[in-house]
Amino acid sequence: MTRLPGDPGPLRRARYIMGFRLPPENLSWVRHDLMDAGWRGRMMVRHLVLMLPVCVGLALLPAEAGIRVAVVALALLSSAFVVVISAGDIRRARLRQHGLPVPDEPRPGPPPY
Repeated sequence: MTRLPGDPGPLRRARYIMGFRLPPENLSWVRHDLMDAGWRGRMMVRHLVLMLPVCVGLALLPAEAGIRVAVVALALLSSAFVVVISAGDIRRARLRQHGLPVPDEPRPGPPPY
């Protein structure tokens, strides 16, 4: 895969995954990441990368193997569920964080008739 203009290096990408703002030279990459097709999949991959060390830490806690597996599964599944149901809100917040235009937001309240 070819690199996109403004593609951040590994260190900046790690900071982006943790929720930090990227500098202005990476805005075209951020726009692609949050606006182009497949943004939900990329968001889930970022979340799983972020949760991997947390799950490893939970798996290393002293307990029976079955309990450790259940705790890791609960943490991973519940956090993934939260990301799935709030993906649009997370995306809008990240766009605002980087000063990019936010797509049309649905109006609160019942739909117009």
